Amino acid sequence: MTKKLFHSLCFVAIAVFLASVALIMGVLYGYFSRIQQTQLRMQTQLAAQGVEKSGLDYFAGLPVRDYRITWIGADGKVLYDTAVDAAAMTDHQARAEVREALASGFGQDQRLSATLTERMLYAAQRLNDGTVLRLAIAQSSILTMLLGVGQGVAAVILLALALSVFLARRLSKRIVAPLNEVDLDRPMENPGYEELTPLLRRLDAQQRQLKIQSAQLELDAAERAEAEAMRRQFTANVSHELKTPLHVISGYAELMQNGMVKPEDVGPFAGRIYDEARLMGKLVEDVISLSHLDEGAGDMPFEPVDLADAAASAVESLRPEAEKAGVELAFTGEAAPMEGIPTLLHSIVFNLCENGIKYDRPGGHVAVSVEKTPAGTVLTVRDDGAGIPPEQQEHVFERFYRGDRSRSRDVPGTGLGLSIVKHAAAVHGGKIDLKSAPGKGTEMTVTFPG
Repeated sequence: MTKKLFHSLCFVAIAVFLASVALIMGVLYGYFSRIQQTQLRMQTQLAAQGVEKSGLDYFAGLPVRDYRITWIGADGKVLYDTAVDAAAMTDHQARAEVREALASGFGQDQRLSATLTERMLYAAQRLNDGTVLRLAIAQSSILTMLLGVGQGVAAVILLALALSVFLARRLSKRIVAPLNEVDLDRPMENPGYEELTPLLRRLDAQQRQLKIQSAQLELDAAERAEAEAMRRQFTANVSHELKTPLHVISGYAELMQNGMVKPEDVGPFAGRIYDEARLMGKLVEDVISLSHLDEGAGDMPFEPVDLADAAASAVESLRPEAEKAGVELAFTGEAAPMEGIPTLLHSIVFNLCENGIKYDRPGGHVAVSVEKTPAGTVLTVRDDGAGIPPEQQEHVFERFYRGDRSRSRDVPGTGLGLSIVKHAAAVHGGKIDLKSAPGKGTEMTVTFPG
């Protein structure tokens, strides 16, 4: 940056200097041209007086170096010229300065001379006899003037260039020094230009943002690692859960195929195969649902829905299962309109009720209620079963967690129901509360915002 600033300052200094020289030379050129014209006029008037008194004799022995003198008759014929043979010259009556002198007594002009092929200044004076005396002098060009003062101008240019380089180098270092001293780790602690304050504030804000993003990236990496571990565990669990019904189905089918089953046992064997196939199908459905929820269920639109209607529908679909288990299933509630995904809301109620029925005792009760409260729309599913020990309560929403393993083997299910409830509630922004104690039943409460 220092080098770039140095070059810029040098360029500006030299450009300003050259522009100033050009402007000064232009002013001086105009000034000296006016002086030259004034002198030419005076010389013409003096020469005219000499010719008035002496005629052609005036020119005899007259030292003429820089001037050209032409004597023109009243008819435009050249009578005498100090530079060219008068007889060879054309009529000069049409010359501008001659016409002006004949008309007013004195005339001036400046143009390229057709005879001498250089730019000339002309001054013409009319004499008493009607003839015209004209003096001409070559007009000095800017180049001529520069050559005349060449040494002085060259010395000034060299001095100016050296001074410009020195000052540009020194100034660029002084300007850049505060920038080089900026501590990017602590931008607001840097002394320097007031104009840098907005930039330093922005750097400070970006530093803070980068720290936040770095922490977020570390958190995301940890979450991804955890998610990957969960995915692997989930895959292993799915494989394990599928193996059990597959082994049962293949084992019973093999016995039946080999004729090793008594005719009276074919029905029970087929029933067991059917039950295991249904369980495996339910497991696949639950895995697909859970994977869909893991992706956010973005393709399932929200729409107006009454949670009480969804709960009542789920309760009615489970009533045969409750009667078969000897559990009384009841629903109470009021209209509870909300924005939600009907399929997922039905799944929440269905899984909570099904779980309550499975783990309740014969003659037990499962009560489902829906109500509107200041905190939001509340769904409550309460049973009077064996309850959940405190040490297990934080694990019940984990995938494939079945609580008391010795008892879970006798209870059909995939172990994914409460995980589906948890994820479906999260899609709606809902919160789940669990209250349970051994021997006192379990109460699940899902609160939806709004």
